[in-house]
Amino acid sequence: MLDWLIPYEFSPTLLATWLLAALLYALGTRRRRVPRVRQALFWCGMALTYFALLTRFDYYALHQFFFDRIQQVLMHHLAPLLIMLAYPLAVWRAALPLRWRARLLRPFARAWPWRAVAALLFNPLLATLLFVALVLVWLIPRMMTLAMLDWRLYLLMNWSMLLSGLIYWGLVLDHRRRPPARMAPGLRVLSPALSMTPQILIGAIITFSKTDLYPIFSICGRALDIDVLTDQQYGGLITWVPAAIIEALAALLALRVWMRLSQRPRRATPRGALPATS
Repeated sequence: MLDWLIPYEFSPTLLATWLLAALLYALGTRRRRVPRVRQALFWCGMALTYFALLTRFDYYALHQFFFDRIQQVLMHHLAPLLIMLAYPLAVWRAALPLRWRARLLRPFARAWPWRAVAALLFNPLLATLLFVALVLVWLIPRMMTLAMLDWRLYLLMNWSMLLSGLIYWGLVLDHRRRPPARMAPGLRVLSPALSMTPQILIGAIITFSKTDLYPIFSICGRALDIDVLTDQQYGGLITWVPAAIIEALAALLALRVWMRLSQRPRRATPRGALPATS
């Protein structure tokens, strides 16, 4: 059982980032009151991230197509959604000493290089396109083959999927008005419906394909003794159904926020005020 907790493809950067995020959150909850539901959501998301990327499960994702699809759904959809649904940014910030926040964090957030990068990364249209495009790009058979054969490309694939998921769900699940939120409440409801459509289509194509689209799994050796097309059909269904369910759930959560905001009188945001972070 303990063997499952040992990373198959060890990534010091990934493990250090995971530990840092966990440590900062644990410290932040001591300095800031956080509802237990949000804490549970965060730790569930972190546990799923660890399971998908830092346990023996990664071996099965490298040697079985439908396990690879489970891994992608976990680290691109479910785990980032749970983490961002906990609204961890304010908790992470609370973990830092006040002096660090005043002397380092605030000037960094106001510096023009970061503001330029943030304007690009958190642009609603670009974030949505990137969220969908990464799913499609890494499902191109040639790209899948290259990622499975080159550990650097495989690591890039995992990082890109995880980060794009965190950015996208952070925008969709924002519970504030726009501004200071970057995505309008109505667009937060519509965006998951739009982003799930290409994924449903590619999932259906994979499911009903009668040819082996990803022979790299046979070359590397499959973890389970099941038919190639059956493995591919399972993978297509996982790309199709669970991902769509998660995005539909996110749209419902965004709709709930939109309805709550529509019942509140709009208050003018003071000029120069910092945006809320919780």
